[in-house]
Amino acid sequence: MALIATGRAARYAPGVSEDVLAPVATRLRRAGQRLTSGRRLLLEALARAGRPVTTGELIADDARLPQSTTYRNLALLEQVGVVHRVRGSDDFARFELAEEFTGHHHHHLVCRSCGSVEDFEASTQVEQGVADAINRLAKGTGFRAEAHRLDLLGTCASCVR
Repeated sequence: MALIATGRAARYAPGVSEDVLAPVATRLRRAGQRLTSGRRLLLEALARAGRPVTTGELIADDARLPQSTTYRNLALLEQVGVVHRVRGSDDFARFELAEEFTGHHHHHLVCRSCGSVEDFEASTQVEQGVADAINRLAKGTGFRAEAHRLDLLGTCASCVR
């Protein structure tokens, strides 16, 4: 568990380290906002999930997350670049902590049948091939890529059965 300094006292938050909370607080301050206890709870729920989750899944996981506040906080955290929205093939957006806060680069498997979204890590060889293709594209178009995402669309193992 990580120790979180709250200004008056310290408390423990599973899954969210001070290394994550400090830059999140900075981004929020730049947007004229602050890192509230509700936003910390939301960050903890996202860290616990370890995969892209819907708002409903977040609320079901932690009864302390009110629905209306969760929607507003997700929108704000997405706006300041702390949370990333992942679109499945269904009507539900899924959310996860941005890669710079998880320290782990990954991609997504998106099921076109049920809409589920799962993380996967590509091999070094695949990542190098993507990087090479991006570099060739940049040279040919003048586009300056800052990052990449790879979403594979198909059918998950549960839906194949």
